[in-house]
Amino acid sequence: MNVDLHCHSTASDGALAPTALVARAHERGVQMLSLTDHDTLDGQLEAHAATQALGMRWVSGIELSCTWAGATIHILGYDFALDAPPLVAAVKALHDGRWLRAEEISRRLAAKGMPGTLEGARAIQKTLGDSENAPARPHFADFLIQAGYVKDRPEAFRKWLGAGKLGDVKLHWPTLDDTVETLRQSDAWVSLAHPMHYDLTRSKRRRLIADYIQAGGQALEVVNGMMPAEQVGTMSILTREFGLLASAGSDFHGPGTWSEIGVYRPLPEDLPPLWRRFKHEQPIAAV
Repeated sequence: MNVDLHCHSTASDGALAPTALVARAHERGVQMLSLTDHDTLDGQLEAHAATQALGMRWVSGIELSCTWAGATIHILGYDFALDAPPLVAAVKALHDGRWLRAEEISRRLAAKGMPGTLEGARAIQKTLGDSENAPARPHFADFLIQAGYVKDRPEAFRKWLGAGKLGDVKLHWPTLDDTVETLRQSDAWVSLAHPMHYDLTRSKRRRLIADYIQAGGQALEVVNGMMPAEQVGTMSILTREFGLLASAGSDFHGPGTWSEIGVYRPLPEDLPPLWRRFKHEQPIAAV
């Protein structure tokens, strides 16, 4: 079965609206899809309706931001009821925090002679598909390109928005423990997103996984898009060693980006897939 458990829509920092994203996934043979937008559930009902219309299996999903040892870490949650009170409350707090973050990014860029970036980023966000969520750094990057401050996204992140740069505003994210607990209380399956993407030493990555398991984590995202094959090997070893379930997904954000929906390196056959534990369908509630 072609499964994609990691992708993003215009509800967060993706380029396609949920319906368009689902259609693209269907065209590429995806049979089970989970939309995992950052810190929001806004696209879930639309994605569910679109998958049902095309005969695909839908799994509720989200990618939550949290902190661990001073680093920002992403935790994926799956197969939960959309009206689960702990998750709804956590998403509300994250929504408010992301707006404060966007305002601070704009203030910092204005102080460097680039005014109006929040309004510009918001306008770009609205052209992709209106959302009540704050614009993310890719939206700011696209405005900086539009305004002539940089030539492309890589330059925008290298000079202004990337890790450690002026626009890398740290939020008071919840802790790893609190985030995993929120998902477990919401009856979600929990996966640690792209562990190889964090700037961690080998020993620190192992400590992250150990702390994640202690918090109640259940799976590792062994495969994230077309990550290097040797990294898949490393993650496979860690998954076996720690006795965890395995997850995989494209981490698709839009056409022409680093990944394509439904495309990622193969998951080793001996690893237990997380998606075999899903119920696949749940009652839908307005959120």
